[in-house]
Amino acid sequence: MITYVAFALCCLIWGSTFLAIRIGNEAVAPVWSAAVRLALAAPALALLAWATRARWPRGAALRGAALFGFFNYGVNLALLYWGEQTVPSGIAAVFYATVPLSTALLAPLFRIEHLSPRKVAAAVAAFCGVAVIFAGELSLAVPFAGLAAILFAATAAALSSVMLKRAPRQDTLPANAIAALVGLPVCLAASLVLGEQREVPATAGAWFPILYLVVAGSLGAYLLYTWLIKTWSVTNASYIGVVVPIVAVILGAIVKQERPASLTFVGAAIVIAAVVYALRPPSPAPVRGAVGTR
Repeated sequence: MITYVAFALCCLIWGSTFLAIRIGNEAVAPVWSAAVRLALAAPALALLAWATRARWPRGAALRGAALFGFFNYGVNLALLYWGEQTVPSGIAAVFYATVPLSTALLAPLFRIEHLSPRKVAAAVAAFCGVAVIFAGELSLAVPFAGLAAILFAATAAALSSVMLKRAPRQDTLPANAIAALVGLPVCLAASLVLGEQREVPATAGAWFPILYLVVAGSLGAYLLYTWLIKTWSVTNASYIGVVVPIVAVILGAIVKQERPASLTFVGAAIVIAAVVYALRPPSPAPVRGAVGTR
């Protein structure tokens, strides 16, 4: 029962983070908001790592954590926050459902995993679904640049996972603390290039989305998910990536009255079906000589 509660909380929290980003963008410049979030998350993660006496990475492990931070906390967050100025939060979440499939395509390039026909077929179907989403949202005059930014953000998130996977195994709390610290200057530089107004948020309404994303998104759900994959099936836990877009679409419709195009729902269904197909565990091979029953 506890595992199902943890699963539901992870889906709810991560499904709501896309909405929180969109709400936060209304009060604070988007990439600057991501930088403020990282400036708070990095020391919080470091304190948790210290409190749990986790081992800090060195050498190749440290380089892996830094690359993970550059792509996940730097490139990914900068593009995601910027893109969500114009892209509905639910659609952004659907794009992130492609991350497991993008990871499966990128991993063989770095000789981490073999590419299975099942994952290739699922990836092709998922990206066909993304194309359908693009067509649907463009018909509603959602800017192409925003949609492309979200798609590239999701791809950067997938690449970051590969960078972390190819590094020596390490404790996750210090790795994420280092990653957040590395991502911070990337977001700061992007905010500078974009000419954003960089001021400390002055109202509770401006601070709330940032603090929610730090406490619930970067810490709470992360700790829940870490506990979940240690006590439950990894395959079951991975279905969080399928449920999150559904939660995000519902929350976006309720809170922000987001109304995706009809064609967008078709594309989202294709993406989610492809992810479910890819995450299904392979059927066990039949035992030779086994006698069937009737």
